[in-house]
Amino acid sequence: MYSRNGHRVTLSEIKQRYLSRPGFSGDMWGGLAAMLVALPSAIAFGVTIFAPLGSSLAAQGALAGILGATVLGLIVPLAGGSTRLITAPCAPAAAVLAALAVTFTQQGSSPVGTLMLLGMIGILAGVIQIVLGLAGIGRLIKFIPFPVVSGYLSGVGLIIIGSQIPKFLGMPEASLIETLRSPGGWQWQPALVGGVVVATMLLIPRITRVVPAAILALLAGAACYLGLAWFDPALMEIVDNPLLVGPLGQESGAFTDGLRQYWQSFSGIDFSSVAKVMLPALTLAALLSIDTLKTCLVVDTMTSSHHNSNRELMGQGLGNMASSLIGGIPGAGTMGASLINISSGGTTKLSGFMAGLFSLGALLLLSPLIAWVPVAALAAILIVIGFRMIDTHGLAFFFNPATRLDFIVILSVIMVAIFGNLIAASGVGVALAILLFIREQTRSTVVRNRFEGGEFFHKHALKLRDMERVARNAGQSVIFELQGSLFFGTASQLQGVLEKEVGERKFVILSMRRVQSLDITATHVLEQIKDRLEECDAYLVFCDIPKGLPSGLKMKRFLKATGVVGPTNKAFAFKRLDEALEWVMSQGEATQAATELPALELKELPVFSGQSEASLRDLESVLEVHALQAGEVLFSAGDKDDELLIVRRGAIRVSVPIPDKESYHLINCGPGEFVGGMGFIAGGGHVTDAVAVSDAEVYALSRKRFNALSRQHPELALVIIENVALNLSSRLRITIDEVQALRG
Repeated sequence: MYSRNGHRVTLSEIKQRYLSRPGFSGDMWGGLAAMLVALPSAIAFGVTIFAPLGSSLAAQGALAGILGATVLGLIVPLAGGSTRLITAPCAPAAAVLAALAVTFTQQGSSPVGTLMLLGMIGILAGVIQIVLGLAGIGRLIKFIPFPVVSGYLSGVGLIIIGSQIPKFLGMPEASLIETLRSPGGWQWQPALVGGVVVATMLLIPRITRVVPAAILALLAGAACYLGLAWFDPALMEIVDNPLLVGPLGQESGAFTDGLRQYWQSFSGIDFSSVAKVMLPALTLAALLSIDTLKTCLVVDTMTSSHHNSNRELMGQGLGNMASSLIGGIPGAGTMGASLINISSGGTTKLSGFMAGLFSLGALLLLSPLIAWVPVAALAAILIVIGFRMIDTHGLAFFFNPATRLDFIVILSVIMVAIFGNLIAASGVGVALAILLFIREQTRSTVVRNRFEGGEFFHKHALKLRDMERVARNAGQSVIFELQGSLFFGTASQLQGVLEKEVGERKFVILSMRRVQSLDITATHVLEQIKDRLEECDAYLVFCDIPKGLPSGLKMKRFLKATGVVGPTNKAFAFKRLDEALEWVMSQGEATQAATELPALELKELPVFSGQSEASLRDLESVLEVHALQAGEVLFSAGDKDDELLIVRRGAIRVSVPIPDKESYHLINCGPGEFVGGMGFIAGGGHVTDAVAVSDAEVYALSRKRFNALSRQHPELALVIIENVALNLSSRLRITIDEVQALRG
């Protein structure tokens, strides 16, 4: 009996749930195929990491690779957050740990001490990954800029190639420079074996994909080596033969003794040791996490699935801790093995677990055969993997002027990775990517549009004949539609644009609707502009302020907190542009307030000048007078009445409702203006909303009564229709002018 989440589960239920389901065979074959792809690389990575410690430790490196593939396969699928991901030792881990092994050895550390430090790095990297997952950082790591990832992958590929060339040429203990300087030490046998492996890996995918190319290439390399050994019996020596992996040391309890010795080495850990490996562990954790989450995204795209990034990081951390504790190599989600798993039928986490189980079987059953694997064959496999990691598409960015700076980022990461280390390369890449981002932001304009006040203020006139006075007030105003990021990189641009208006305008209006970010430097510039406008008795007016920026910043609260907007100065904030324009219109002598305009009788309306008293008496007899309080709705879009309304007193605001938004302000109508003309002429009800801006009165004329009146007074009816058409035409022209201004 097993307990899971408080529920008792029997062995028969486990068999029914997992082993008897239709997808079990697919998971089994997927896990087997994934193991066949991952295990040769894992062995090669282990040999690479242990190589700086001496060629005699090649077998222990191979064993570490197999242990890593086994432990990661058994733990990560059960604890992680992806269904088809295969986790195994990977190139980033090999590159980082191999470079650190060289560094520690050069610093005088013994092989046992170096292995202890590498194990600590793996354990701490796992702990850091668990912390990242618990902190919810998983969803953020994948936002590393592409040029950095491209340069990192290419750099790791080149490092792997450079580290394997000496083994390929039969000088496993020499460095790349020493190998290239000593062609007399090259051995043709390992070079031939490596050449056969490379050719097999390149040619086999063109013939068949049933068996992974790495497996057939490894078999071909071993066969080539045995063929050479037929003519040279010295090659058949398995002990202390630098050209072979050699015995894995499992017989007679050697593995247990080695593990005990490995654990005992941790007794010498002190604070200085932890401090020495903390930064490499942090770098390794970041690289392995990025590699894993990048692979998860590819798997999700191919299978229409969704992974849990944070849970996957915690699973990866647990696996890397466990692998490092028993002397295995840490790893990450691997692209090749995961894709093979999917194509072979893997559908659930069980496929990843089966890959670990098959790796354990290989460790227990195939150890004698693994001892005969040529080191040059493993080197050749890694050289091919290294070339495939080089992002040739990213390197092609050099030939396009628009992407040449991105190429510089990629090249910088590669050069620092090769001549420095991967830790510095990652930092340099991120720093350069940030600089490129800032550069792009500073090159983009923060002013999307600039409008003269006259392009908007005319629709706020209380009567069309007020246009002349509106124009005088509008000439003192300017409207800027800002966009993008207002931060230290664009602050000077913003200051240069606004300073030109100081002393020239009484009202500088800033529409913030398209602003994506705002920092303290930009608010300091705005405060300076506000102070200069105040010296000229002018105003800085904000409108269309977003409720919250993508960063979560509350812009209006931020403007108030930084002192830009306040109730006692010359800077004000309004919810919408229309409200800001209405406030500006209420200042100075632009137009009389609606409440000050007298009520108009029919005979005082200009539209009815020249009409006979009899026709006006008959018109008055069919009109109704509606009184409204400020804010009261006169009609709404969709109302089916067909009344024509004439403003007698006050002001009516006409607006177009917009789904999921507030409305679009069409015009303000004052005494003598017609409202509701569209529904009156075309029928079908109103298409706009009308609300009283102040206490108001309107004349109401229904279509039915108008038809009866037109039979008695056709000339009066023609005048009404003509003026309705003129009003609609004027408002359409105003709207067209505004649309042209917005699209300009």
